[in-house]
Amino acid sequence: MQLDPETCWRALAARDARFDGRFFVGVSSTGIYCRPVCPARSVRRDHCSFYPSAAAAEAAGYRPCLRCRPELAPGNASVDAVARLAGDAMSRIEDGALGEAGVAQIAAQLGVTDRHLRRVVRSVLGVSPVELAQTHRLLVAKRLLTDTDLSVTEVAFASGFSSLRRFNALFKQRYRLVPTALRRTRGARPGQRPLACDVAFRPPLDWPSLCAFLGSRAARGVEALDGESYLRTVALGKHRGWIRVTPSRARSTLRVDLSMSLAPALVPAIARVKRLFDLSAHPDLIATHLGSLASRHPGLRVPGAFDGFEVAVRAVLGQQVSVRAASTMAGRLVAKLGEPVETPVPGLTHTFPVADRVASARVGDLTAMGLTTARAGTLLALARAVAEGAVDLSPGGDPEAKMASLVRLDGVGDWTAQYLAMRVFAWPDAFPASDLGIRKALGETSPRRILDLAEPWRPWRAYAAMHLWKSLEKRP
Repeated sequence: MQLDPETCWRALAARDARFDGRFFVGVSSTGIYCRPVCPARSVRRDHCSFYPSAAAAEAAGYRPCLRCRPELAPGNASVDAVARLAGDAMSRIEDGALGEAGVAQIAAQLGVTDRHLRRVVRSVLGVSPVELAQTHRLLVAKRLLTDTDLSVTEVAFASGFSSLRRFNALFKQRYRLVPTALRRTRGARPGQRPLACDVAFRPPLDWPSLCAFLGSRAARGVEALDGESYLRTVALGKHRGWIRVTPSRARSTLRVDLSMSLAPALVPAIARVKRLFDLSAHPDLIATHLGSLASRHPGLRVPGAFDGFEVAVRAVLGQQVSVRAASTMAGRLVAKLGEPVETPVPGLTHTFPVADRVASARVGDLTAMGLTTARAGTLLALARAVAEGAVDLSPGGDPEAKMASLVRLDGVGDWTAQYLAMRVFAWPDAFPASDLGIRKALGETSPRRILDLAEPWRPWRAYAAMHLWKSLEKRP
């Protein structure tokens, strides 16, 4: 992110968590510096100055805020190594990794010893990794008891507990209630299948545009549209199944139906749904900043990724071909290398192939699907890099570093890297300036001139790109 004062002020006004750690704000009236997500009351623009790191803010004479604790910010904090490690661990734990792997395996994935990880998590968050996981599981369980018709036993296992006895004991210890008492406060309702959850968002939400974007790029066998519903197959760890996502007409929520086979993976599945539909966005603030560009389609979101590798493969297949042609090739790839899965939904037959599976394919296997030899080579290079850990396609983190690792691959250029930053890394300021659609929408051919025109849209240029693409659609 370019550290421009006006750009930083816009992000600060939105308290957009995606900019946390990218800059810090010093407030002259208090002598304190904060993170852009600080919950303290709003300050005047002329009292704010912006710094690329906590160290720079302290060198300017500011002291850290005691509410937002800049030392915990991800990314550029002066104690960045510790804060980032604790943040990465917390994110993995909240996605349910501790139940699958254990502290030692999570530590190994993060490149540290389990003793060091325990020490860092406790020093930053005040609890052990296990206590952090327990709290998160209990909060998930509390929500399931309130919002679903799962039995208490199903709730226990869906929220990550391996023992009903342990769940009941910990629930009573922490909340001074037994789970059945909380369930009785909601009132009895007939059981429902499949598993269902409501996920909230800030309105407005342009659901038809989201479905149109995802539907036109759907890989046959993996994704489908049914009326207002988006459906797809899911592979999370050893769990396989399907989901259906439908907007609620009464509230600002999405109804997520999941096959019961995904109950043990409920937490990471819901987290991915939120990312896919960009439910963390602040649409009113973004639209206000984009002005007339956003006026025709309020609530337009940046579609994310349920699976980063899947979207990356789709982006490579889409290079220099039409959206329809790329979707056709994606369907062939799924049929050849995907894993069959049983679903009650016609057309949902396979999960998307994992990186290891694609990396083991031969060039001839891919060219037989319609790919050029060069495109097949790029796809294999991407799959191998992901499988070996040279390319990280998880959301968040440093988008510039991740884009740099992508463009080092033969056949991956700036357009692909920026597109994946938009959708996979959830970077709201990504902007594929060389895109033909954006050139057409702006009536410009020079990427440099296009970047100049896009400068006022910072730090939400990814949303500007979506509106520019939307402007090219045929109007009724």
